[in-house]
Amino acid sequence: MISLNNSESRIHILDEATVNKIAAGEVIERPASVVKELIDNAIDAGSSQISVEVEGAGAGKIMVSDNGCGMSEKDASLAFMKHATSKIKEIDDLNNLSTLGFRGEALSSIAAVAKVEMITRQKNSVSGTKLVVTNGEIDEVSQVGAAVGSRICVKDLFYNTPARRKYLKSRRTEISHIIDVVTKQALANPGISFFLKNEGKTILKAPKAKSGMDTIIHLFGGDIAKSLIPIEAKSNGMKLSGYISRPELTKGNNDHQFIFINGRCVSSASISNAIRLGYYTKIPKGRYPVAFIKLDADPKNIDFNVHPTKSKVRLSNENEVIDFVSMAVESTLSRSGDIPEPSGKGVQSVLDNTYSGIPRNETVQERKQPYRYSARDTQRRLKKSERLISESVSDENSNENNLPDIEVMGQVDEIYIIGKMEDQLVIIDQHAAHERILYEQLKVKPNISSQELIAPVTLDLSPKERALVEEYIPYLESAGFEIFEFGPSTYAVNAVPGVSDALEDPAVIPDIISDILSAGRIQDETGISEHIRKTMACRGAIKAGAACSMEQMVSLVQQLRKVSNPYSCPHGRPTIISFGKDRMDRMFKRT
Repeated sequence: MISLNNSESRIHILDEATVNKIAAGEVIERPASVVKELIDNAIDAGSSQISVEVEGAGAGKIMVSDNGCGMSEKDASLAFMKHATSKIKEIDDLNNLSTLGFRGEALSSIAAVAKVEMITRQKNSVSGTKLVVTNGEIDEVSQVGAAVGSRICVKDLFYNTPARRKYLKSRRTEISHIIDVVTKQALANPGISFFLKNEGKTILKAPKAKSGMDTIIHLFGGDIAKSLIPIEAKSNGMKLSGYISRPELTKGNNDHQFIFINGRCVSSASISNAIRLGYYTKIPKGRYPVAFIKLDADPKNIDFNVHPTKSKVRLSNENEVIDFVSMAVESTLSRSGDIPEPSGKGVQSVLDNTYSGIPRNETVQERKQPYRYSARDTQRRLKKSERLISESVSDENSNENNLPDIEVMGQVDEIYIIGKMEDQLVIIDQHAAHERILYEQLKVKPNISSQELIAPVTLDLSPKERALVEEYIPYLESAGFEIFEFGPSTYAVNAVPGVSDALEDPAVIPDIISDILSAGRIQDETGISEHIRKTMACRGAIKAGAACSMEQMVSLVQQLRKVSNPYSCPHGRPTIISFGKDRMDRMFKRT
């Protein structure tokens, strides 16, 4: 039984200012959230040019200027009131929204956690209106000279919520998030010019373009653009358009997949998996195609209110959308002249057979990887790691006692090596094993020698990658890369680590750098170096699907016996699994 006394209540009703700050935290998570909300409003105002300027990674200052329709003095004052909006009048309007800034809480939420100044003017007005808002309250309303449109300046973000400000990441990380927001908005709206300045320096420029491809070239460079093919499809009121990469252009994650639904950039694991499934067996497992996809569909089937930032989406007809997207991707690739039809069952058959009782986002990982690599490629990679071992491990310091002798018996599916170890049957993952070997050599050699390239390789980095690369350059150089700025949006590599022939292939160098940068900000210096070592080891290792002779398999096992931890790869996956006689007897029901 709970005892109550009336001397003092422990339950308090929060004042409105505190409630507003808590609610603002759901919408304004970081400086990039402010940028997104203000750009959304600028787009809805009919702007053809939007400029973003930030200082202090956005925590100090964010200013968004546009040439849209502007607001009257009355509307400007109302815009900062909670739940104020020009987009809806009643609940049913939520089902038919075609605009972005409909929430009606953006300016109110921003003003609750920052100092805000807005200058706005309509076309037919002689003068503009200036508002100064502090702690959610309008302090000043005055008439000023102004250009048509709006300029909103947000200063000292989270100044009155220090706990939230404390959890902001490094400046480069916060800038990378802002770049990501502006990049997505530019891709979604090629008819609008976007400019982003950081500390007075232009770091992103996407001029008004006639097509989405022009914007892609401005933002991502020609190397990616030339590997894209257009995609277009219609079905049951849905329309798909945009670009997808040829199978030879893939990334280590889906950071280069941009999905837009009814003009809004969203995160959708189901659609991302549908894109991947459309490639079927054309790309290796663990690789992701580049995609710029725009899907137009009935707003009644789309719920953007899954998350306060509207970055996630719920589809009432998700299965239909997944089938539509995957079939459109497969059809587009099949029509491309230099890409053969996949052997075996088509995507629709795969969908029909595998979706029975299996979550759709699990099916992509189950597709068999079809690529095969030559024995010559395997030999080249093994010779490199063998030389590295001989340089770093002397005979007297050999670690061969960590793993008993293994008698190699053969290979299965050009992925697994079968052998006998004492009285046990063992299965070795050839890629994971070689990855461990290379990783340990990189770890014991703090300064890797560099292999100079015959000609420098240029890197057309994405805007987000460019924000991170400066932070990574010292660690890339200590790992054996030589990389330098080669222009406003380009870097060049003229030397690579001398650890693998794969890294000496100019064609894969941009992808390696992209893989390293894709992790974003890593917490400390040790973490950055570790991530680089793991990426280099993975890239240099024998591939799954590589043909191996008996001699090559024996060489790999001998090298594995010399490492300090032969039982797992750098990412924690097992390199070797054993089956003792007792276990096999139980499996065959002999006991």
